[in-house]
Formats: sequence, structure tokens, C-alpha cells
Amino acid sequence: MRALPSSWRYPLSEPCRVLLCDDHTIMRSGLRRILNEAPDIVVVAEAGTAAAAVEAALTERPDVIVMDLTLPDESGITAIERIRAAGCASRALVLTMHDDIAYVREAFAAGAAGYLLKAAADVELLRAVREVASGMRYVDPTMGAALVDGRPQPRSLAAGAVLSLSERELEILRLLALGYTNPEMAANLNLSVRTIETYRSRIQKKVGLRSRAELAGLARDSGLTR
Repeated sequence: MRALPSSWRYPLSEPCRVLLCDDHTIMRSGLRRILNEAPDIVVVAEAGTAAAAVEAALTERPDVIVMDLTLPDESGITAIERIRAAGCASRALVLTMHDDIAYVREAFAAGAAGYLLKAAADVELLRAVREVASGMRYVDPTMGAALVDGRPQPRSLAAGAVLSLSERELEILRLLALGYTNPEMAANLNLSVRTIETYRSRIQKKVGLRSRAELAGLARDSGLTR
């Protein structure tokens, strides 16, 4: 992967090489079209799972990896950690629908260089890719203020409460962290959706957390997804 100078300006004389990771083919096609229309960006590979993204990153060594968070096998955050652990210098730009600030903090803690919401305009995607490729950090404009407010994260207070969860509750918390929906968890565990909802409500009450992002972060912090 080539190094980009600090004086980098758009467009590049040498295109920024991008790997796309999203489990929806239509989404990847749209992203590929947007990025390839830019004179200084080229999509060199695509992946639909975290495992495929890790393999493609290590093979192609792209400048930027545009990474979704919710993937079929494991989270995009885990994929970013694996890619960095393997010594790959590619910079990750998270592109997701999750607008919870806990996800932003987790993504940067895992080694991401940027975080953008899927609701963003095309021009914002191009700007994010370019800034991440140039060595800068990028945060979706709608979330930047919340990221720097400095307030303590509530899930740090809930870590001890994990010990109070039953084996079934721990399994549901693990699946939730891996991005499973309630119907998917129900099918996986041979339970009804209503039962899953009951377990989830019980978990939320025990650990004192409400949002999916906070629960997922708690599961990862507790080692449930390893």
C-alpha cells in the first residue's frame, strides 16, 4: 500500500484503492458505482462477510476498507481488529446505519480511522474516503459533537452485572453482539421471538443498559464474542 503525503489534495494522481465490505450485494454495487466515478478512487475488491474482508485486505492491501458493522459471521469491528492484528496498514472507514455513539467509540478503539452513516450523501462518502486515505480521522458530521463530549460510558458500570446472567441470557447477549436480529436469534436457539424479547428485556434490566450498541459493547468487553 502506498504512503500518502501530508500535503495530499484531491484528486490524486494515483487512485486510492478501496475494499468494500457489506453483506448486501445491492449496497456494494451502489457504493462501487459512486466510488469508481471519482477520478482518484478505485474499488479493487468486495466482500460480503468479515472473514472474506480479512482475506481480501491481506491479499489486496487496499488504502481504505469501507466496512459495515453488521455482517453474517461476525462484526465489522472484529474484522477491523483482525486486519490490524495481521499487520495490514489499510485504514478502515466504518459505513453503517448505527447512529449510537457507543458504536463510534468501539470502532475507533478497534482501530478504525473513520465512521460514516449510510444516510450520508454521496459527496460525504467521497470526502470520508479521501480524508481517511490521507491519514486523517473522519467522523460523520451529525455525530462529531457527541463523540467529544467526554461523558463516561454507562456499560463500564454494567460489566460486573454480566455475572448475574444465566447461561441462556449470556448466549442471547452474545448473538445480539454478533448482529443477530430477534427473529434470527429465535431460529438459532429454537425459541419464539416473544421469548427472545423476554430474555432481552431481562438482560437489559439486570445490566442497566438499554440500547443495542451498549449491550453489544458489553458482550465484547466481557469476551462473549471471542
